[in-house]
Amino acid sequence: MKNLKKKVRIRIHLKSKHLLVIMTIFCASCIVATFASGVTTVPLQEAAGIIIVPFENSINHISSVFSGISDRMKDKEEILAENKKLQSQVDSLTEQNNRLIQDQTELVRLEQLYDLDQQYTEYPKVAARIISKDPGNWYDTFMINKGTSDGIRIDNNVIAGKGLVGIVTEVGAHWATVRSIIDDSSNVSAMTVSTQDNCVVEGDLELIDEGKLSFSQLYDQDNKVTVGERIVTSNISEKYVEGLFIGYISEISQDSNNLTKNGTIVTPVDFAHLKDVLVITVNKGDSVNEE
Repeated sequence: MKNLKKKVRIRIHLKSKHLLVIMTIFCASCIVATFASGVTTVPLQEAAGIIIVPFENSINHISSVFSGISDRMKDKEEILAENKKLQSQVDSLTEQNNRLIQDQTELVRLEQLYDLDQQYTEYPKVAARIISKDPGNWYDTFMINKGTSDGIRIDNNVIAGKGLVGIVTEVGAHWATVRSIIDDSSNVSAMTVSTQDNCVVEGDLELIDEGKLSFSQLYDQDNKVTVGERIVTSNISEKYVEGLFIGYISEISQDSNNLTKNGTIVTPVDFAHLKDVLVITVNKGDSVNEE
C-alpha cells in the first residue's frame, strides 16, 4: 500500500477582539525590546514615515474634498433660498401686473361707456353690470343687476361699447333680462344714415362668429347705399328709440325682386366680452306719447 501523505491544515479561529489584544501586546513588546537593546529607532521612523505620511496625506485630501463638498452644498442652499425669494418677488410682480391690466381694461370699458353716454345725452340712462348669461360663447340673452327699483322697465333699450346691444324683455326689482340684437329671434327696424332708407336688421348666431349681423328689405332705388354705410335704429321702429348706432354695411346685394337689397353689417359691439351696459330708461312709446 502506498502511504498517503496528508496535508494537515491548521485553522486558527480568533475573534477580532482577541486578535487586537495580541497585536497590541506584540507592538508593546517590540517597543520595549527596542529601547532595552539600544537599537536606534530611525529605521522604524523611516518605515512609519513611508506608511503613515501617505496615509495622512490621503486623510487630508479626503478632508479637503469633503470640506469642498460641504461648501458647495452650502452655496447650493443659499442659491436655492435666493431663487425662492426671487420667485416670490416675480409672483408678486406678476399679480400686481395682472391687477394693473384688469384696472386698465376696466378703465377703457368705463371710458367707452362715458363716451357712449355723451353721444346720447338726450336719453336718460342707468349703468348696469351683467351678472349672468345663457350658455354659449355669445351674450345673446343675459341678466343685469339693475331693475325696477332703478327705473328700468320692459322694452328699455340697452347700449354698450359703441352701439346698440339689445332690449329689456323681463324685469324684477333688482334685476332685468336683456335679449341682444344678435339673438336669432331679434328684428330691429333700422335705416341708413346718408339716405334715410329703411331696412330690417336680423340676429344670426352663426353669422356673429364673424362679428356680423344680417339686414334685408333695404329700399335703395337710387343705388346710393354702399359698403361702409352707417346703420342706425329707425324713426319708425316700435320698440327702439331713434338714432342708436347698429353698425356698418360690409356686404350688399340685390334681391331677386330687384326692389330691395340685403347684406351684412359689422357690429361695433363685442358680444363675446360684454360686462357693463347702459340702459336707456325711456321707451319709444314714451317719446311717442309725449309728442
